[in-house]
Amino acid sequence: MKTIGKSTLSRRTFCKASGAALLTAAGAVSLSSLYSCTTKNDSAEQKLPDNEKIVWNACNVNCGGNCAFQWRVVDGAIAYMESDNTGDNSLQARACLRGRSMHRWLNHPDRLKYPMKRVGQRGEGKFEQISWDEAIQTIADKLKYTIDSYGNDAIHIVYATGMYSATGNSSARLMNCLGGYLGRHFDYSTNMLSAAMPYFYGDDFSPYDNVHASSFSEAAANSDLIVMFGNSPAETRMGGANATWDFAQVREAVQGRGGKIINIDLRLNESASGSTDEWLPIRPGTDAALVHALAYEWVTNDQVDLDFLHKYCVGFDEQTLPDSAKGANKSYHDYVMGTGYDKVAKTPEWASSITQVPAERIKQLAADIAAAKAPFICQGWGPQRHTNGEDTSRAISLLPCLIGKIGLPGTNTGQREAEPPIYMVGSLPDGDNAVEHSIPVYQWLNAIDHGKEMTALNAGVKGADKLNNDIKLIWNYAGNCLTNQHGDINYTHDILSDESKCEFILVWDTVMTSSAKYADILLPDAMRSEQMNLVNQGYSEYYTGVLLGTAAQDPPFECRCSYDVMTEIADKLGVKEAFTEGRTHDDWVRYLYEQGRADYPELPEFDKMIKQGIFKKTVDPAIGLKDFRDDPAANPLSTPSGKIEIYSEALAKIAGEWELTDGEAINPLPVFTPGFYGYGSVTPEFPLYGCGFHHKSRAHSSFGFIEELQEAARNEIWINPLDAESRLFNSGDTCSVKSPRGEIHVEARVTARVIPGTVAIPQGAWHDADMAGDRIDKGGCVNTLTAYRPTPLAKGNGPAHSMIVQVAKA
Repeated sequence: MKTIGKSTLSRRTFCKASGAALLTAAGAVSLSSLYSCTTKNDSAEQKLPDNEKIVWNACNVNCGGNCAFQWRVVDGAIAYMESDNTGDNSLQARACLRGRSMHRWLNHPDRLKYPMKRVGQRGEGKFEQISWDEAIQTIADKLKYTIDSYGNDAIHIVYATGMYSATGNSSARLMNCLGGYLGRHFDYSTNMLSAAMPYFYGDDFSPYDNVHASSFSEAAANSDLIVMFGNSPAETRMGGANATWDFAQVREAVQGRGGKIINIDLRLNESASGSTDEWLPIRPGTDAALVHALAYEWVTNDQVDLDFLHKYCVGFDEQTLPDSAKGANKSYHDYVMGTGYDKVAKTPEWASSITQVPAERIKQLAADIAAAKAPFICQGWGPQRHTNGEDTSRAISLLPCLIGKIGLPGTNTGQREAEPPIYMVGSLPDGDNAVEHSIPVYQWLNAIDHGKEMTALNAGVKGADKLNNDIKLIWNYAGNCLTNQHGDINYTHDILSDESKCEFILVWDTVMTSSAKYADILLPDAMRSEQMNLVNQGYSEYYTGVLLGTAAQDPPFECRCSYDVMTEIADKLGVKEAFTEGRTHDDWVRYLYEQGRADYPELPEFDKMIKQGIFKKTVDPAIGLKDFRDDPAANPLSTPSGKIEIYSEALAKIAGEWELTDGEAINPLPVFTPGFYGYGSVTPEFPLYGCGFHHKSRAHSSFGFIEELQEAARNEIWINPLDAESRLFNSGDTCSVKSPRGEIHVEARVTARVIPGTVAIPQGAWHDADMAGDRIDKGGCVNTLTAYRPTPLAKGNGPAHSMIVQVAKA
């Protein structure tokens, strides 16, 4: 490992563009005002006037990065922000333009200012100011009433990712001091993949490690071909030390030695545009069909690595099937060659009609991958976010296995690029949850509506055969998943607005999000740059580091640190000592840092680190499953067989035991199935496929209210000219987009950068509809269009990218 030193001057600075301007709805705004940049290379060492100081902090939204902020504070108020200018230019955790607009967020006029209680209908957004004493007492009373009346498992903390910090979300800790709560498993980002891949690579699989995936740095060092399925770091992993920077190094290295980069996506995404050798357009949700056609070519041309498949894998052919599956043509070889259950050979011609990829191009892609010495095959998290995503994620990971290109220099496992191996400081401990059962993360709405009917076999409940209660109290801290980031907003509204179902909703945030409108009590949070803040490097930043910051300004109005408020709630309920262990918020920050420093003594002393702000170390490249490849006997996988399970006997058992509805299937092989609202589901009324994508102006819905970002990167539906021509609209026109679930109005972008027959709709735009009226969403939120129908295995949010729609000029 190479240590990156403390503050030095750096070439990577943004200019204060006094002559440049950005036209916004409010008029001309200088770029320096928008992004709070400076021409100076600031550091903690420079001499400052007495009324000025530099305060470190970090960006804490869920993009995978925790980029560094250096706030220039003048007379107690933030004047502007510089980012990381320390150490080597190759590793600087510099904020992207999105993060640089945090100054706008901190001082936005829409900041929540006071505790409030609802006075209108849920979702109406009508509140009145109350005191903190009333808010705290109400929350304590509602918690006690729910626990006494129903039990702890009637309380649920909804998935939320709007704020990452070592002391960020104390909700679980408080609830565990009170006897626990109904937990959740999986997450919205990797829901289908997290459920399915353990049946392929083993129970210890995580999408957030460097054991089951290789790093981009390994690809840069040794790969000669990069094949990316639905992976765009330039939009999903922005920031100076994030994966978009790593991908830039891959591009330079691989192309510099004559290699190629191929990006497979429905859009010519920002990573593919100008960075890759080829964009391969594909109909969304059909990646598995492409995989099987590539496999057909390799089998036909004797290019599969049988030695690898027989030694390391289960289920490729009859010889490697488990005994329970033998003699019935259930192998992957049978499925691909047309002797399996469906009797259809997965030829390139078969796949072409499904994927819209020409058969000859499929054959060429098969040849290119087979000829590569070190192909790096990876998938983003978009392909698995379909109704058939559980099979798709396994299918893409099958590709390198078929040719034996796994666990070797320059290769990958079919997963997303590896994430960092070391986190130097811990977080506020949750404690033990006495409620042992949990629900899939996407099932909370069903658990409100009919929780007592949900079982392990029909709803994916873990830790118990069934739920004892419906959810009666929802706790939502720093998240927008009550509505905006959840499926079928119209249906979700109907459930949440029925106060006989969920009796109390607590929301804690910084601005009035769509989800906040459903709160019974709404609390204003202090932002991380308004309090002491400790974080590791981001989970998708391939280095290891720590950022330690203090308050750059006081919280405005009556905003408060959530830990302090929870301490008072705990006091009302008699668990203050258990919750705090005698520590204030800042005491915990110091305690957690010192614990990390005990394990990693190279970390600076706490007071020195406060001034330094950031500590960084490079990490060595990772080769996914290298130990398993080197010695499978000594390093078996955590699957039942100890091998890669192309055919999963466990999934075959689940398929026979679980209660599935019509049209649902759990498959022991990673076959291609269209899925709900997938290939073949379009109708005359809804003749286009729709698919969401991450938008570069937002991290999910975070930053979605910043006006300047909305103008700089407009919220637009992408539609191919062939589809727009017959609908008589042009770029810039407002379109009506309808699905069986709802209607949005959104600006059109007519572009050949999206495959014909499909429209691409950016996710994260803020829902804006009259829910008592026509419910037409003027904000253009994609989840007005999506269905709420959890997937068969994960019970997850696959419909997020599986839609059928009609588009017309509004």
